[in-house]
Amino acid sequence: MCRLAFEANELYPSIKKDQLQHPVHFVIDMVNGFVKEGALHDEAIGAVIDPIKMLIDRLQCRTIFVADSHPPQTREFLSYPIHCVIGSGEDQIVDELTPYIHQLMRKNCTNTFFCPDFQAFLKDEIDSYKEIILTGCCSDICVLQFALTLNAWLNEHNRSEQRIIVVSDCVETYHIDHVHDAQVMNAFALEMMKGNGIEVVCSIED
Repeated sequence: MCRLAFEANELYPSIKKDQLQHPVHFVIDMVNGFVKEGALHDEAIGAVIDPIKMLIDRLQCRTIFVADSHPPQTREFLSYPIHCVIGSGEDQIVDELTPYIHQLMRKNCTNTFFCPDFQAFLKDEIDSYKEIILTGCCSDICVLQFALTLNAWLNEHNRSEQRIIVVSDCVETYHIDHVHDAQVMNAFALEMMKGNGIEVVCSIED
């Protein structure tokens, strides 16, 4: 469950699994470099591993993992410390979730939307799904950017039959004192997504 200064269910509803028609679930950046080791990791993000596992088991739908995976020389390192370099181990999905990997997309920027594998999915497969469910980290960077960009694409193409769902129990961000407050940034991200027409729920139940 993400760190918030309030109870998520005070602002965001839970929904039932049977309210979903044809979901696909993206698990974003649950990699060692954000959870267990490296310059950008925060072990507290690991608190959403079990909720994500339970959600995968509950939904029994197609689940696609996304992993930050950078070459040693990458433009993003002008903005962030070196992280998730290919072959370093930081670019690997955490061990607890590896049994659930049936499809993996690798990206070289914060926004999954621009990942070549996702662009292929957008072209060839998105018509098969009604709900795009997002979980993972970081709520205010990778999850937020993907949600907003994909939502703008759905708006541009008038795809009113599809919706994006973000599960607050299954997203998290990092905390650095006096630099990046996890409670504040989680709340900002969830409200930003909600305010842009993305469906934020506290959980998806049986």
